[in-house]
Amino acid sequence: MPEDMMSQPLRLSGIVEESIVDGPGLRYVLFTQGCPHRCRGCHNPQTHSLEGGFLFTAKAALEQFDGNPLLAGVTLSGGEPFLQAASLCAVAQGVHERGRTVVTYTGYTFETLQEMAVRDPWIARLLDLTDLLIDGPYMEELRDMELRFRGSSNQRLLDRSGRKRLVAALPVSAI
Repeated sequence: MPEDMMSQPLRLSGIVEESIVDGPGLRYVLFTQGCPHRCRGCHNPQTHSLEGGFLFTAKAALEQFDGNPLLAGVTLSGGEPFLQAASLCAVAQGVHERGRTVVTYTGYTFETLQEMAVRDPWIARLLDLTDLLIDGPYMEELRDMELRFRGSSNQRLLDRSGRKRLVAALPVSAI
């Protein structure tokens, strides 16, 4: 990854250095700042504003990530990660270079992202770098506390990697 991509700023709402609820295994989670979906009942409403949060870089994120050899991978959450696809590609590629996995949450559906990717190659690239995509808006009326890694039953777990071991024992669809 070119050095200029590694130092391009990310606007984040927060970082969780160890999570077991944001994807399979122990995960490093980047919560992006900015979200157009504004889902009713969102558990991260502080991420909606495009102006909030703090600036961080892919290089700094990967340095923190490297500090914990027990991490299975990184989770990109939000806000809406695909609003910052170019900057997040550097993180995702770095995680893959380390032999780890990338989980991405999005309020868009996979099909909508495919349409967007025709116009934005960074969205296409981030989709390619995502091993497990959790798609769809949170829908308060479909909230289900029994679902792993999802808040509402309309959201899908989409195995983008073809490596079913990533989500063993989870009902996933291959795309």
